[in-house]
Amino acid sequence: MENNHAALTRPALQCRTRQNRIVTHFRKYWVLHLMALPTIVLVFLFSYAPMFGIVVAFQDYKAALGIFGSKFTGLKNFEFLFASTDAWNITRNTIVYNVIFIIMNFFLSILLAILFSEMWSKRLYKSLQTVYIMPHFLSYAVVSLIVFAFLNGGSGYLNTVIEGMGLQSQNWYQTRSFWPGFLIFVNAWKNVGWNSIIYTATITGISMDYYEAAMLDGASKVQQAMHITLPHLKHIMIILFIMSIGGIFHGDFGLFYTVPQDNGYLYPVTDVIDTYIYRALTHMTNTGMSMAAGLYQSVVGFVMIILSNWLVRFYDPESSLF
Repeated sequence: MENNHAALTRPALQCRTRQNRIVTHFRKYWVLHLMALPTIVLVFLFSYAPMFGIVVAFQDYKAALGIFGSKFTGLKNFEFLFASTDAWNITRNTIVYNVIFIIMNFFLSILLAILFSEMWSKRLYKSLQTVYIMPHFLSYAVVSLIVFAFLNGGSGYLNTVIEGMGLQSQNWYQTRSFWPGFLIFVNAWKNVGWNSIIYTATITGISMDYYEAAMLDGASKVQQAMHITLPHLKHIMIILFIMSIGGIFHGDFGLFYTVPQDNGYLYPVTDVIDTYIYRALTHMTNTGMSMAAGLYQSVVGFVMIILSNWLVRFYDPESSLF
């Protein structure tokens, strides 16, 4: 009887022990929790509370009627994205561009961080880092003006150089084959310097003892990077990779809309989900369709993060995000 009584009360005792542990934790660290409270409130107000608006994706939303008065239409708003004749093209462009962006930016950011770490002059390192980071703070409206100055068919700098070499100038805004590579270049130019900061910070935290031991063994700079630097960067590389996978269905609106200047001739190579939805909404003014597209992209991104993290955890549990 005593053993049965003990077995029956054991879950209650465990629950009470857990509650006591939580109370003790809050009493001990109440100052830290108080400091975090404003951030928690802001995150709830601006990130979680607006999620109620997801219901608009399933409505024929009318501003005059509001969320509670608008008619429910089920999945009708999603048909706009999937039934379109351009659905395959915009989905392909969005995924292919983002995959290339992820791979190229990862490679170039890590390479740039390693090169920065090998510079002997701190002044030169700081100067170059500033130069490489600066494009990140330029809006795409400014970038589009810079691009137009280079690619303008009449007096563009690129055509001036080409004509100076005795070659025939090009109308770059009417040359589709040129733009995929150029958009990849602009994205790397704008983001690689900024992305390299976190890798540079990680490299500076690596103990110099590893490199000194490697130099004593006769290891070259390449061998040091391969066997010391990259293994120390593995965890942060995986975390950033998992996070970037979540945005694989989101196109960079500024890059794909502003830089090509919404040129209809270039849509087959510059149109992505975000720009397509924007143009459709400017003509149809359907809020429900916009919300449906955003929900679709967010759900797919969430699923991609879960799957990529599961794969990482399957092969290397210590490197998984959660």
